[in-house]
Amino acid sequence: MITRKWHTVAEVAEMLGYGLSKTKMLVATGRIQSVKDGHNRRILPEWVDQYINDRVAEAA
Repeated sequence: MITRKWHTVAEVAEMLGYGLSKTKMLVATGRIQSVKDGHNRRILPEWVDQYINDRVAEAA
């Protein structure tokens, strides 16, 4: 089985339980870090974890 090294915005939206438009907004505003790969954005798993950790810290 191959483990993906990065995710699409749609995959991250599904992982977080968010809609695609909300996730795109989070990427566009820099709340979730991403890198442009051709015409698409890619997100490393640790960047998803960082977003979650930031949200938890904000809630505390």
